[in-house]
Amino acid sequence: MTRNHFELFDLAPAYTLDTERLEDSYKELQSLVHPDRYAQAADAERRASMQWTTRVNEAYSTLKDPVQRAKHILELQGVDVGFETNTQMPTDFLAQQLEMREQLDEALQKKDADFLDFLRTDLSEKRKKLEAQIGESIDARKDYAGATALVRKLMFLQKIDDEIDAAYAAIE
Repeated sequence: MTRNHFELFDLAPAYTLDTERLEDSYKELQSLVHPDRYAQAADAERRASMQWTTRVNEAYSTLKDPVQRAKHILELQGVDVGFETNTQMPTDFLAQQLEMREQLDEALQKKDADFLDFLRTDLSEKRKKLEAQIGESIDARKDYAGATALVRKLMFLQKIDDEIDAAYAAIE
């Protein structure tokens, strides 16, 4: 088994991804390794099928997720991402995050789904811009060290997006 998720799907390692090709490769691999195909096979073959299915699913999930895809690329390039230990962020970015969280809390207290929609739209635009910057940094400039700070920012935005999901659920 290869450690490189891109190789598994016969894709070039790049942040900007041909999602249709990923989907096609995923479906093709799943059809080859799915446990249902090996229901009548020997125990060793069934276990191997389960291992491959797990591997294919994990690789697919990683490549579909912009944060996880970037982390995988950085790790492949030998960059110590240290996201769990390096949480330094620019002050202006942190101030924006605090403001967004305050707005989110206010929308939650008021049970204001329309404002949650506004926050989600604003956040989506910020994420798209940041993902484009990450793609430029990784794919075009090969600035892997510089991409780590951008990926950390994207992780923050993803967490706020999750909090917006929780807020929608809480007001319903």
